[in-house]
Amino acid sequence: MFRICRRLYPLAIVALLALSPAFLPGCGGQVLAQDNLLQRDDAMGNAATKIEETQARLDNLEAQVEARKTDDSALVDIKAQVDNLSHDLLQISVQLRPRLNDVTTRLTQLGEAPKDGQPAEAPEITEERNKLNAERLQINTLTGQAEDLSIRGTNLSKAITDIRRRLFADQLFEHTEISGEVFDEALSSFSNEISRFGRTISSWYSFIWKFKRVPFGTAVMLSLSLALVMLYVEYRLFGSLIKRDPDNRDPAYMSRFSVAFWSTILPAMALGAFLGASFFFLETFNVLRPDISPIVSALFGLAGLVFFVSMLARAVLAPRAPSWRLVRLSNKGARDINIAVVAMAVVNGFDYVLGSISETLSSPVVLTVMKSLVSSVVVGIIIFIVSFLRPVLSDNNDPAERGRPWPKAFAVLLRLIGFGLVFASVIGYVGLARFLATQIILTGAVIATMYIGILSGKAISAPNRFGETRVGKYLEKRFSLSAIALDQAGMVAGLLIYAFALTIGIPLILISWGFQPRDLQLWFYNIFTEIHVGTIRISLVGILGGILLFSVGLVVTRWFQKWLDGSIMARSQVDAGVRNSVKTGIGYLGTGIAGLIGISAAGIDLSSLALVAGALSLGIGFGLQNIVSNFVSGLILLVERPFKVGDWVATGTTEGFVRRISVRATEIETFQRQSIIVPNSELINAPVGNWTHRNKLGRIEIPVGVSYDNDPRRVMELLLEIANAHPDVLRNPEPVVMFNGFGASSLDFELRGFVADVLGGLPVKNDLRITIFERFKVEGIQIPYPHQDVRLHIGREENKAGWGRGRNKTELRNTPDQEDEDKILP
Repeated sequence: MFRICRRLYPLAIVALLALSPAFLPGCGGQVLAQDNLLQRDDAMGNAATKIEETQARLDNLEAQVEARKTDDSALVDIKAQVDNLSHDLLQISVQLRPRLNDVTTRLTQLGEAPKDGQPAEAPEITEERNKLNAERLQINTLTGQAEDLSIRGTNLSKAITDIRRRLFADQLFEHTEISGEVFDEALSSFSNEISRFGRTISSWYSFIWKFKRVPFGTAVMLSLSLALVMLYVEYRLFGSLIKRDPDNRDPAYMSRFSVAFWSTILPAMALGAFLGASFFFLETFNVLRPDISPIVSALFGLAGLVFFVSMLARAVLAPRAPSWRLVRLSNKGARDINIAVVAMAVVNGFDYVLGSISETLSSPVVLTVMKSLVSSVVVGIIIFIVSFLRPVLSDNNDPAERGRPWPKAFAVLLRLIGFGLVFASVIGYVGLARFLATQIILTGAVIATMYIGILSGKAISAPNRFGETRVGKYLEKRFSLSAIALDQAGMVAGLLIYAFALTIGIPLILISWGFQPRDLQLWFYNIFTEIHVGTIRISLVGILGGILLFSVGLVVTRWFQKWLDGSIMARSQVDAGVRNSVKTGIGYLGTGIAGLIGISAAGIDLSSLALVAGALSLGIGFGLQNIVSNFVSGLILLVERPFKVGDWVATGTTEGFVRRISVRATEIETFQRQSIIVPNSELINAPVGNWTHRNKLGRIEIPVGVSYDNDPRRVMELLLEIANAHPDVLRNPEPVVMFNGFGASSLDFELRGFVADVLGGLPVKNDLRITIFERFKVEGIQIPYPHQDVRLHIGREENKAGWGRGRNKTELRNTPDQEDEDKILP
């Protein structure tokens, strides 16, 4: 029987294939089959063509790498192209994988070819299997070629990185012989460069005057207009952030750092935007010739560097405003260091400009080396001189007096740095000395600015500090924000300042350390598109898109809930319970769909969730029902939030404050400071009382009993008067007094009032009881206590005969008065 079924199985497959639309001649089946075949052939052909083109491009890029090994910027562009090619090759494999899976599935359905001695199969099945095997072989071949080329591209990218690293090290540690002949050659080259530079500038001026007067004037006017607009906007919107109050002799810590940070960043960004726009307009109107453009760019860079360093030195040192100074320096010390810092920035910037001029005019390399040597020596000498200053604030903290010298360790460090720059330059390591001088100035300035920004953000995000700033006061007045809202806005403002400082500072530091802007662009792109953690690829853009889609889904769900409940079910007079159930069910359904859409958009493989679900089901089957029940209950508690951390709850025999909610259990701290760990399933399946669920408003109840001799109306008036006189008892809802009934020994009343915080109800009840006792004592109102009258009835005859033979009768009766125990002997 098994053999018969095995023989008939291929025939059944052929019959099914024959009955499918692809094989129905009268229903367009042949056309569909031909279309599918053409589509597969086109996909294969496109993949093969793309692989051939990619291989040719890789060959070309490898040749370019060999030809331009010394051009760092060109190597960066080549590396970017190689990375793009590798990514495209991986996409080829991804595109061919679904077809490969289909072919593999169909081959599995057809089964293996009959072996020797077995009955032959239908020719159609053999032909179909051969076609599928050929197609699978072709797909595997193309996939293998794509993977090989991808590996080749990856290796080329790594090789380019190694070449750039070696190139940077060679340039940094390149040694130059310093001698009198070198100086003579540099002097002669310098005189020739000056004359050539003069001719270049005069030629450019003549070019502008004859042919580019109108474009040049237009570019200048647009740049100046943009500068004026930026200055107006800056001082209009942010003038309060960068302005020091001269009348404030003792500014707050937060104000000093905030003013220092923004007075450095905002003007520097404004000038940078102006210089960039000016260069863009000059390039756009073809005013800058190829021999002038690098020089103008270097001059703009010099202006930006000197301005940024001078603004930072002014913000930190504050030579003319000692109360706003961030470091403990004297007035003279602050001025001297300010001059030294700006001088080093000017020297280093001019070295960069002169180097650009030499490179543009194709001057000898020895001239560039000598310029860098002079600038490095000058910077080293300035640092060496600064180490001998006396800038530290005097012992009496008077900035006008002469200061004290640097701490010994810091002074020694400055001298070593200055001497090291001079020594490295003199022995021929000019590139290293120039690099170190640049990093001392530029990287030091950027790090100082970032540090000030981080301290400013920390100060602003401190508790209850944002409301003291000018921006906080404006927001509070403009939007009527509460203290809590202002504090939260301060935390957000602090985080934004952190992000702003890091986003601006880190790229500047990387560029100053030799990285190209193209490198930063690639890193930025990879961070937001591809982060590889093992075999997992994470895309921040996809995650952000998933979060956005999930948020949109939630908003649509809430809107649909409101519309269905208010416009459909309310008009249809549906029962309130049904309305609530439908509304809740739609909310869960919409949230689930939005979650699935968000997860799919984020690029998370849902098959992993299937594996988790399978493992969970297996665990439940092996006796983990209680753990799973507690886990699901914990998720429900975290989502529905019937109580939260800090709430006063009562469940079963446990009552106290919720201290922690986890996915398995909830920790409740009793009033005796005992921690009770309650499984979440018990909190879901049992009634739980929450005193502070929606608000902390609560009712207090004080039972009071008085003697039957007192006037009930007067007692009620006194109790209401006492409750209304207490400051913590709310007037709305107003307190009430209930006459509960006639007790065995007293008239029973109950004072009921509401307090704003039920957690503070015990002290209020205590105060009210004391006040009631004192007031009743003054008013003469008695508060009875339960007691009994005991009456003993002893017969006269039995009394004569003696106590032992008589029959005693005892009567117990409760009395409403406060007399002593009465014994009656007849």
